[in-house]
Amino acid sequence: MISLSILSSATVEDQGEGMSYSQLGLLPGPSEPTLPGFIPGPCYGPSNCLSVAVSLAGSGSAKEKGYLTQGKSLEFLISVKNKGSEEVTADLGVSSQKCPLDWFSWIEESLAIPAGGTRSKSLLVSADTEAAAGSYDFTVDATSRCCKSNSGRGEFRVQALDYASETAISGTGQFRLNKNVRSMNSGVKSTKDIRFSGSVDALVKNEYLVDGSRGKNPNFEAQDAVENYNAIYPGDSLVGTESFKSSAVFGGVGAKLQESYDLMQMEFESQSFNLHQTGSLKKSAEFKTADNFTGFYMIDAKQAIPGQRNMAEREEYLGSFEISRRIVFRNEDQSEPRCTGVACDEVQKSDELRPFPKPCSSGSCKKFSESLNAFSESAR
Repeated sequence: MISLSILSSATVEDQGEGMSYSQLGLLPGPSEPTLPGFIPGPCYGPSNCLSVAVSLAGSGSAKEKGYLTQGKSLEFLISVKNKGSEEVTADLGVSSQKCPLDWFSWIEESLAIPAGGTRSKSLLVSADTEAAAGSYDFTVDATSRCCKSNSGRGEFRVQALDYASETAISGTGQFRLNKNVRSMNSGVKSTKDIRFSGSVDALVKNEYLVDGSRGKNPNFEAQDAVENYNAIYPGDSLVGTESFKSSAVFGGVGAKLQESYDLMQMEFESQSFNLHQTGSLKKSAEFKTADNFTGFYMIDAKQAIPGQRNMAEREEYLGSFEISRRIVFRNEDQSEPRCTGVACDEVQKSDELRPFPKPCSSGSCKKFSESLNAFSESAR
């Protein structure tokens, strides 16, 4: 204690040297805390400064778009508007009491939204293959500091498959597949006859049927894939004939497509065929394929609509090729009016048959004019 007192006295007397606390073996006293320049105030009542809207992506009416088939996806757009005067980071949350949460591509997300601005985010809803047919709904909420929102609500309907056939094989040996699907309600006939001997990493042949399908979901869908097929012994090959037909006589698109092949090697194949007999894409069909192969391959496509259209194309390959093909067939519904509105009404009125004038007053002339008018009325 005495030594400390002497050292302290020396410090006071010797001010010219400017000795620091560290040189003297002393620690400085505690400093006063520094307050921030701005302290955020508490929220006494969050305001409704966020607005959430849920809508279906794509064109068309919401009533027709809100359908999906078991195992398929539907895209929604989640739009959040910031009605406040400052930029906020909105935390989005999805909830539902009718469908599993794993159907949604995300459950929680964040969006930075400027003052007075709107930001959107895509949400995919995927019904599993065992989903029950019926109506489903979900809600989306947004929250931020001192802000809350209304709940945006989305609705959709799940359609059950009327027929599903899925085949996937992998291995070495011999294999034979024969499928025959025919539906008068969907206007489709599909046949497949496939044989192979050799080795394949994956061969997939799937078919799905939904009579009376709605929205953009096809009535009939075929999905084919091959990965790394190789002939091992002399005489091995991948041989097949596949055909799709939708006759215009029975209300279809009037299309017929046939594939024939005899291959020694196929590195890959990715192929699909979709037929829309009903729904928003009704009376249309699409064929797409991408292949890499060695051997013989043929595509024969035709469309015949009596009194309207007749088309045909045929392709044959022999050798080693990589191809990509897309063919679209349509048969527009002629029962619908060509256009609507005042202008179209005037055009339709101008096209209507008018009574023949009466050029003379004699009895025979009047009788002839009346006969012409009666004939024109019967021809309407």
